[in-house]
Amino acid sequence: MEEFYNKHYKKLMLIPIIMFLIALLIIFNNYRTTGDIINKDVTLMGGLSIEIYSDKNLDEKSVEKELVNKYPNGDFFVKKLADLSTSRQSGIIIESTNVKEKEIKKTLTDFLKIELTDSKNYFVRETSSSLGQSFYRQMIFTLLLAFLFMMITVFIVYRKVIPTLAIISSPIIDIAVTIAAIDLLNLRISTAGISALLLMIGYGIDTDILLTTKTLKRKDGRVFQRIKASFKTGITMTLTTIFALIFAFFITKSTVIHEMFFILIIGLSQDIISTYVWNAGILRWYLKNED
Repeated sequence: MEEFYNKHYKKLMLIPIIMFLIALLIIFNNYRTTGDIINKDVTLMGGLSIEIYSDKNLDEKSVEKELVNKYPNGDFFVKKLADLSTSRQSGIIIESTNVKEKEIKKTLTDFLKIELTDSKNYFVRETSSSLGQSFYRQMIFTLLLAFLFMMITVFIVYRKVIPTLAIISSPIIDIAVTIAAIDLLNLRISTAGISALLLMIGYGIDTDILLTTKTLKRKDGRVFQRIKASFKTGITMTLTTIFALIFAFFITKSTVIHEMFFILIIGLSQDIISTYVWNAGILRWYLKNED
């Protein structure tokens, strides 16, 4: 294994590079078609979020089709609401833009044949477009700020440019691939999704620091042996977290938790490649004269 890795680690580094370039193409295509790198929900874009509770089996697709036909200039997204204890459908959530609340309430009442009563079976939250956009910009700024301070901290600890860039580039690849996967699946991201991206940076950087510390700071054994020792510890941490997230994803019925855990599962899975193929390859290249 050591002989194979030392011979082919540069070729293996092409895998995350290709994945990163493909991710950038997907993100650029989404930006070209939608005007943004991700598909935002009403909490980030502004609009109405309507919750309707009913014992009737409500078909979200037919509701969405009716609203699109009725308001062709609006943007609608309808999903099911499930009871947390029984997993049975308890209603639907409708996210809409460019439509007034009074108009859509009347349309829903006529179409569903349900009397919608405030505080009983009908709840609505409205986010202004300016507030949603402002919050989105602040979250993006927070992401960039996190990267900046992370880079400064890592550079202070290691005082070497190449290991610092290796550590920072790994979560950049993670986020790019995760956003590309979100775009391919046509998922709408809320404030919870942006928070999950921030969490992913923290989770991802742990394994990179572990790898870099064991490879650079420790001098016992050959470089490959140090990388291998770090891999055993790091992969155990990452896989434990991924399996826990998968289990929780299927147990919970909360849409917010679903969104956050799904993003973290994608990001941490990608982080295995970014850390132990890309980052480890850079460190092996950097320390090629030590063996």
